[in-house]
Amino acid sequence: MIRLIFLVVFLGWIVIWILLPTKVYKNTWTPKLESKLNSTYFEGEGNNLLLFSFPVMFIAAFGSVYLHFQKELRKPTCKSAVVSSNRLSFLKRPLLVMAPLGIVTAMEIAFAAMFIALLIWSLANYLYVSFGHLHMHKQGEKIWQAKFRSVSLRLGYIGNICWAFLFFPVTRGSSILPLVGLTSESSIKYHIWVGHLSMILFAAHAVGFIIYWAMTNQMAEMLEWSKTWVSNVAGEIAIVVGLAIYLRFLQSRQRARLLSSRLLPCGTIELNFSKSRGPVEMSVEGPYGPISSHFLRHELLVMVGGGSGVTPFISIIRQIIFQSTQPDSHIPRILLVCAFKNSGDLAILDLLLPINGTTTQITQLQLQIEAYITREEEQPIADTKKLLQTIRFKPNQSDSPITAALGPNNWLWLGAVITSSFVMFLLLLGIVTRYYIYPIDHNTGEIYHFSYFVLWDLLLVCASIVIASGAAFLWCKKQNGVEKQQIENLEVPNPTASPGSDLYSADTELESVPHQSLVQATNVHFGARPDLKRILFECKGSDVGVLACGPKAMRHEVAKICSSGLADNLHFESISFDW
Repeated sequence: MIRLIFLVVFLGWIVIWILLPTKVYKNTWTPKLESKLNSTYFEGEGNNLLLFSFPVMFIAAFGSVYLHFQKELRKPTCKSAVVSSNRLSFLKRPLLVMAPLGIVTAMEIAFAAMFIALLIWSLANYLYVSFGHLHMHKQGEKIWQAKFRSVSLRLGYIGNICWAFLFFPVTRGSSILPLVGLTSESSIKYHIWVGHLSMILFAAHAVGFIIYWAMTNQMAEMLEWSKTWVSNVAGEIAIVVGLAIYLRFLQSRQRARLLSSRLLPCGTIELNFSKSRGPVEMSVEGPYGPISSHFLRHELLVMVGGGSGVTPFISIIRQIIFQSTQPDSHIPRILLVCAFKNSGDLAILDLLLPINGTTTQITQLQLQIEAYITREEEQPIADTKKLLQTIRFKPNQSDSPITAALGPNNWLWLGAVITSSFVMFLLLLGIVTRYYIYPIDHNTGEIYHFSYFVLWDLLLVCASIVIASGAAFLWCKKQNGVEKQQIENLEVPNPTASPGSDLYSADTELESVPHQSLVQATNVHFGARPDLKRILFECKGSDVGVLACGPKAMRHEVAKICSSGLADNLHFESISFDW
């Protein structure tokens, strides 16, 4: 029911964008809306605030509250929570796997198609309306020149639509993406493409006007700074700065001094850089999004990784190991399919064992590992049973445990920040407009400089966001400080570390019970690559989650297998480090 309300609000917002370029909106809706919404508190901004800003803020704020209670009702430790509906699972299946689009689901194609249709519809209607009522801006101006100006102007209008969608947050902490079943990883590439498209449209808009001014001998318009409308000079500065940022070779970068390099037998290259004296400090930012536990709902979890693509699965398996200790928890069976170049790379699988884990945690897990060594035909004769070395660092007083930026109730805090900042902006804007701008301009829009209106908007938006988010961050930081003190009180110094040392090391015996359980669960195949089609089609169960991470070709192969339609129980998800 709540999702339906969000859907209705979003569709209403889309309808406004659809009607915006039409004659009905311009000649019928606009006069009525302006007469009712434009007041002495908001002047000409009341229309835009209600129709274009409020719906998105409503969805983002109340969506955060909805996601918080949904998280509480769907605890991963509850058996009944893992029974999920698959009515919309076909929308998340890979439908298109090709370069440069990558892996595209049916839902992503639907959103992309609707967005492109909106742009085409808007441009066509803008041109249809404008060509029917051409305005000659200079004596002796030809019709084709007026049409050329109209096209250039409308390209800027279409760029505004791109910007409206570009400001939808695609970070992991977005409260809008989970409501429609999208992920941050899959949305970032579309965010980038919309950014490219907006830059192309605004560049065409700027170049078109420069050509028009040159054709009609109005180059002086490039230096015009209008008092009642958008400034040409400001637009030129904006497009120049935007293009400068857009061009990668103008971006700043730091060059480091490379001292030496070593090529290891396994093909790995070690690079040694010069650094300043003293220890290297590490700063961690985030995490911002909620803990991803949706993979716990599957009966069987198949993880396919190649090379460094195995690393995300290490943290996932560790989380499942932790969840297995919780009462009434549903733990899926796990099949890890990994490919390495050399047998020495198998040591990365030892990281599956947590440092502070107990013996029973790994043994009660239904884990099967199929490891493939591609560059070796048989197991090396040399003894590979080396001790796993653990290095522990002496903690610094300024260090703190990694916690979520807004704490465990991050969705509620996010909703509070969005709501409070928007309400604060409306109050401040109303006060400034009513008691400072209105006595000067009297709601005419011709006395008070338009650029000052824009500067007030920017200032109040930034101030509202800084105040609301800053207060929330400081409160959560205070709570994290209390938690840090509790953790420090629980920590007991290890006797193997000397009080004055910065670190100490400990060797872990490979004959321990957890390691033996890991060895028994691992099958190593030399001189072969995994037959992914056979492995995936042999997976039994009505709900099989398939995670793929690694080289692009491997991820695309897994996606094609899952989207082939030969197995309806496979639910694919890609984990990628780039877009």
